[in-house]
Amino acid sequence: MVDAPRIIPEDLAPGDARALAVDWSRLRVERVRSPDHPLFAPLYDRLWAEFGPRGEMEKRDVIADRLGWDPRQRVNHHALLYEMLAVLDGDTIVGLRDHTAIVPRPPHRGDHPGQVIVHLSHVIVEPPLRGGGLSGWLRALPLQAARECAAAAGEPGGDTITLVAEMEHPDGVTPMIMARLRSYDRAGFRKIDPDTVHYVQPDFRPPADIDASSVQPVPLSLVVRRVGRESEPALLGAEVRALVGALYTMFGVHTRADHMARGGKEMSQHVRRSEGFADDGGTQIQQIVGPADADHRVQHRPPLGD
Repeated sequence: MVDAPRIIPEDLAPGDARALAVDWSRLRVERVRSPDHPLFAPLYDRLWAEFGPRGEMEKRDVIADRLGWDPRQRVNHHALLYEMLAVLDGDTIVGLRDHTAIVPRPPHRGDHPGQVIVHLSHVIVEPPLRGGGLSGWLRALPLQAARECAAAAGEPGGDTITLVAEMEHPDGVTPMIMARLRSYDRAGFRKIDPDTVHYVQPDFRPPADIDASSVQPVPLSLVVRRVGRESEPALLGAEVRALVGALYTMFGVHTRADHMARGGKEMSQHVRRSEGFADDGGTQIQQIVGPADADHRVQHRPPLGD
């Protein structure tokens, strides 16, 4: 039996204070760490219904396999721990998310710990609870998976955590995109300069579809919360390389090597660029929604994760 996550106010992002108003008297959080868990099917089906048609959700067998990752067993020198979370009101799922904790090349020396990375994959807050702060908790609860993964991997730097999410580039007009970006911006997440780091997500289509056409990686931006370091204005080049390398290690487990390689020129562009960073300067991190984007005040409903 896997213990439920704890509600730790100190884990909330700086801009997520309204999450403190969430009434937990009727709510509970359950972890899913096995495809045999009775909540696995309804959680996966809900995520697939929302993100699958957009090409933003992995197939069921991929997610089931990720649930078997053991951080004590390295994958390409990385410790991986994947889980799904369900927030329930009685037996009704009112919020859900999935994420992967990643420790690159553990363990490090105690006087020079490495970073722990959490890839925030998908999140949904159902309409009755949107806008009430639950999304803040769904951004904070993954920190507990990061600490667990670090401990299992023997990593002494379990408090050096970076949360990272892949985001669409702001277009100023698409309501759901702009609402999601503003939600993370208000929480205190910051965007890695996309002019310096040209990040792309691997092609999630079935291999046969890729073979019949070509690799089509998706250009996205990376937004991060460096826990306890939210006010620092830049990331060192080594930190960027470790972060992107961690994401590609995770994706590479279930993406054919030739598909990663065939898209390698575009996929690795940001890595080659980051190798030129001076480690005393790095790359800037900035507001997710800049002044030009803020001028587009479109009417929208709260985003899925807000």
